[in-house]
Amino acid sequence: MTWTFTDDVDVFLDAAGASLAARPAENTLVLTVTATLRRSGPHAYSDAAPLLGWWRGADGEVAGTLVQTPPYPPVLGAIAPEAVGPLAAALPLTGINADRATAEALAATWPGHRVDQEQRLYRLGTLIPPSPAPSGRPRAATTADRELLLRWHLSFAEQVGQPTTRAERVVDERTASGGLTLWEDGGVPVSMAGVSPQIAGTVRVAAVYTPPEHRGRGYAAAVTAEVSRAAREAGAQEVLLFTDLANPTSNGVYRRIGYRAVSDRLLISAAER
Repeated sequence: MTWTFTDDVDVFLDAAGASLAARPAENTLVLTVTATLRRSGPHAYSDAAPLLGWWRGADGEVAGTLVQTPPYPPVLGAIAPEAVGPLAAALPLTGINADRATAEALAATWPGHRVDQEQRLYRLGTLIPPSPAPSGRPRAATTADRELLLRWHLSFAEQVGQPTTRAERVVDERTASGGLTLWEDGGVPVSMAGVSPQIAGTVRVAAVYTPPEHRGRGYAAAVTAEVSRAAREAGAQEVLLFTDLANPTSNGVYRRIGYRAVSDRLLISAAER
């Protein structure tokens, strides 16, 4: 009953892939990060090598996973409570992104800590298109929109406190795969939403952004509903998204169009000494 670590994503997925796919909602972050590493190489997030780990219980089954891609803190997937103590003993953790109970249990072993962000994972139930619908229509983003998309992704990352190092790659990859949608009103782009590639029957909505001058008109709800509908029609069994619990507006928007809460995650950092 020990943790095993590697920097090789194929070794990690050979060991833990089936466990991740069995619970795709709880493991959505680990699934998408490892898919990016497999597609774009070990330095997809930075020059630093990734760290990937898995824990096996007494029955030999994988019951805990971790992936760290600097500069991001380690991300935990679904994890058995009995794996938490051994993880704290195995790694000198100074931050974590995990479900609320696990994050709090790990932080309790640190001399001090701060909660950097509280997130909520939502799952799409019955899609409820916005009513009344805002004016305008959706369209797929193209390479001609690259400058706008990059500017909006950088603004989104700044707004939610994420690093901006991957903005260009994210824009290019999602545009090429049809994973970015714009809402236009009067021929002018006013909002965007992206989706991750489908993995284990699951898609995650990401980078929903409306510039300040266009907010309050229902565009974000409309473009999110559109990409959610399209994901379902493309065969996704689960459509997920994360929100910042400090933003009641976005949480309310997603609930109104049919998203239902699954679980909470905390991003916690150890206090500096």
